[in-house]
Amino acid sequence: MEQVVIIGSGCAGWTAALYTARANLSPLVITGATPGGLLTTTSIVENYPGFPEGVDGTDLMIRMQQQAERFGAKTMFGSMVESVDLSSRPFVLTVDGEKIETQTIIIATGAGHKHLGVPGEHELEKKGVTFCATCDGALPMFRNQPVVVVGGGDSACEEATFLTRFASIVYLVHRRDSLRASKVMADRALSNPKIKPIWDTVVTEVRDIKQGKVTSVELKNLKSGDVQKLDCAGLFVAAGHIPNTDLFKGTIDMDEAGYIIPKHGTETNVSGVFVAGDCSDRIYRQAITAAGMGCAAAIDTERYLGKMNS
Repeated sequence: MEQVVIIGSGCAGWTAALYTARANLSPLVITGATPGGLLTTTSIVENYPGFPEGVDGTDLMIRMQQQAERFGAKTMFGSMVESVDLSSRPFVLTVDGEKIETQTIIIATGAGHKHLGVPGEHELEKKGVTFCATCDGALPMFRNQPVVVVGGGDSACEEATFLTRFASIVYLVHRRDSLRASKVMADRALSNPKIKPIWDTVVTEVRDIKQGKVTSVELKNLKSGDVQKLDCAGLFVAAGHIPNTDLFKGTIDMDEAGYIIPKHGTETNVSGVFVAGDCSDRIYRQAITAAGMGCAAAIDTERYLGKMNS
């Protein structure tokens, strides 16, 4: 039987693994289908402390994994948790058909970006299509170039405003005629002279003209049906996130969007089950905040086990 099972292998998961491993708890990390999580979709991470020249997202995750494993963390690569039984102790996870018993669980399953589902979006990811302006906006390919942000909420306004520091102009494309963002965020974005809103419009295609990078997008006005091409160097999709929490619905307390709500510190409504990272954080969604939450969840788990076994 395991003392700690960590579900997820992003910044939150590996940090939790590092701390619980150093506490001699021999955590088992179940990576899921995408080892390293969302950060592996980012080419260069320039805002993670300790890397003044930036670091490749995948390389950062590998370093975290190696550090956790150095202290005794165990890893199940590419494995998927099929079901979790939290109704009795020990908890029982079914992973690739195998039953795993554990005293505690740290949920670090992260969140996924909402995609547009249009031609060229997937093919040009990391080549001008990105889902995080904070992560990628300062890259040379976007400096002094026109870029497009898709979305109408707070995240889209934040991304667009942030990108004005680097891009020549930011086109904010929204399918409605007004923003869903809070008034403060909307006013800030719309009053910025470098942000040009394009209302009642959706992106229908991302194009590269055989250059291997984004060169333009195709736009369609939902009211008139008119189609136009808009030259740009990048497409920033800020259509929201989807927390990867379906596995725990009906058992772990969540908000209406599916984000897990901790009850005490990082502990959920189920005693012995803790949460960290983007599956619980709908505000910040940064690598460094996820790592901090992973640390907190590990410390809470260690203290819980200490009391349980004393």
